[in-house]
Amino acid sequence: MLVTTADKRANFRKLHESGCFIIPNPFDVGTAKALQRLGFKALASTSAGFAWTIGKADNRVTVDDVCDHLAAISSAVDVPVNADFEGGFAVKPEDVAINVGRAVKSGVSGLSIEDSTGDKQRPLFEASLAVERLKAARKAIDADHSSVLLTGRCEAFLWGVTDLKLVIERLQAYSAAGADCLYAPGIKTREEIAVVVKAVHPKPVNLLIGASGLSLKEAGDLGVRRISVGGSLARSAWGGFMKAAKEMADKGTFTELSHGYPGGELNKMFD
Repeated sequence: MLVTTADKRANFRKLHESGCFIIPNPFDVGTAKALQRLGFKALASTSAGFAWTIGKADNRVTVDDVCDHLAAISSAVDVPVNADFEGGFAVKPEDVAINVGRAVKSGVSGLSIEDSTGDKQRPLFEASLAVERLKAARKAIDADHSSVLLTGRCEAFLWGVTDLKLVIERLQAYSAAGADCLYAPGIKTREEIAVVVKAVHPKPVNLLIGASGLSLKEAGDLGVRRISVGGSLARSAWGGFMKAAKEMADKGTFTELSHGYPGGELNKMFD
């Protein structure tokens, strides 16, 4: 049965109505198809994971790069794809709106907008500007009648600004500005998570989990609606690649190659 973009978007919104689900982060078409085959109901792109596939550092890709990537992944799978759209690839709200409009046309079912500037001295946009940027993204989505789900991200913890009160105030403001889902990457403790979930209720919360942390059930018990893993899957893949490559370069031996996933199984998966 043909799954349309509208179907994917409706399914994505339904996933956010109850329970807790994992939304893993593929970094190319192959990994997206593999994750779908494993039974995940939705996927999310990763800015870092994608950047590394084209030989760039995180936050160094262009909006053209990303929109092409999003279109490729979205068209390759039958499940919804949420876009890590960084900061909208612009500062001014009107420019964010233009770029969000482009992302919507790629076929994604959701996208996130960050409030980080990339400047270590002033890591976050002023609160009022951050809100206007979210409003612009919301307006662009609504103008397209796409029903794309908008996630508002407060990046404070990732930049060392561990002020939970500030984070909550921003997430609440982003919710009022039209964000459908809220996300504060970097919060980790049960106490932090529970406070954020309560503060933005009934809007759903996305939780970032890396190599360690809560289980799906534990996060769900705290009220988290979805869990993403950012660039962790990409780092895992690069870990195996670099370990084997370094052994060849440094020792002239090949033992690490024995740990690779069977080629026959990969062929079956993509057949």
